[in-house]
Amino acid sequence: MSAGTQQQFSDYIVYVDESGDHGLESIDINYPIFVLVFCIFRKQDYIDKVIPQLMQLKMQFWGHIEVVLHEHDIRKPQKDSVFAILFDKDIRQNFVVSLNNLMSSVPFTLIASVIDKNRLKQQYTMPTNPYEISLSFGLERVFRYLNDAGQAQKRTSVIVEKRGKKEDDELELVFRRICDGANYFNKPMPFNMVMVDKRSNSSGLQIADLTARPIGIKTLRPTQPNRAYDIIKTKFRMDNNGRIDGWGLKLFP
Repeated sequence: MSAGTQQQFSDYIVYVDESGDHGLESIDINYPIFVLVFCIFRKQDYIDKVIPQLMQLKMQFWGHIEVVLHEHDIRKPQKDSVFAILFDKDIRQNFVVSLNNLMSSVPFTLIASVIDKNRLKQQYTMPTNPYEISLSFGLERVFRYLNDAGQAQKRTSVIVEKRGKKEDDELELVFRRICDGANYFNKPMPFNMVMVDKRSNSSGLQIADLTARPIGIKTLRPTQPNRAYDIIKTKFRMDNNGRIDGWGLKLFP
């Protein structure tokens, strides 16, 4: 493709992560949902603010930037891991405060799909894979967001974690089908999926990882105190009246 015909990249980049598994055969009674989150960053904000702030946090607590933050490792650290420092109550308290401040201050827009797997099985004789459902819902809302920003016709990279050859191949087919027109708009959406290794020190994927489970817990136990959710709820895509249901958060069925 020549330089004159190359499609222009958008001003945004999207990072995707999940919470829970998307299987329907054996459903975890303690977490019977699947959550897929889409964190939309303006590229200049990502370069100028997100990456430097996350690097600074890691330097402060580990003295280097090679730590990959995962919500599960922070919540349940292992004694033989780099997160063992969080067994110290003072360090943990300082880290949680610093991490909360980071999540509050870094600019991004959040879109999430939450699938109730039990209700899905009850309502549909042959239910579609929850990952496919939530991917479709999420990409359609990302497209709407980009359209509002005047960027919908430009190519936007969507970053996801690799999960294994078979699953990655299946995901790529589903992603391509949705983007080729099997979506609410019945028209192409110019997204480019990029798969990266789980061990990749991607700032965007780490931010996405930190948002997914708090949304799931809020869905399951809405009255339970949830500081992480209280922080990230301000990031949801919303309408002019501040409503997030159907805009930044899609619950299904």
